[in-house]
Amino acid sequence: MRPTVRLLQHTARITLFTRQDCGLCDTAKSVLNSLGKKRSFEYNEIDVMAPEQEQWKNAYEFDVPVVHIQRVFHTYSKPDIATEACKLMHRFNEDEVEKLIDGAEGHS
Repeated sequence: MRPTVRLLQHTARITLFTRQDCGLCDTAKSVLNSLGKKRSFEYNEIDVMAPEQEQWKNAYEFDVPVVHIQRVFHTYSKPDIATEACKLMHRFNEDEVEKLIDGAEGHS
């Protein structure tokens, strides 16, 4: 049996770790919003100070904004499978994010 095209699809997933009243986080959101107008990717945002985000608070409370970029493989038989995250921290621009997306998607 040959896998269908759908079984081989993948996308980039971007997760922004942020918190309220963070100027650098606002800039990061703007960069990602602008990039999202040029290319598609899955986007998640996590407020590290939210009560249910204790693990991320412990990791990034004093380092936000942090961006994780992963390649996600979509399949029918298993939950989406994601690669290990590449990270950018604090200040970054569209070109830096796009380069990591290209790498995650296998276009390096």
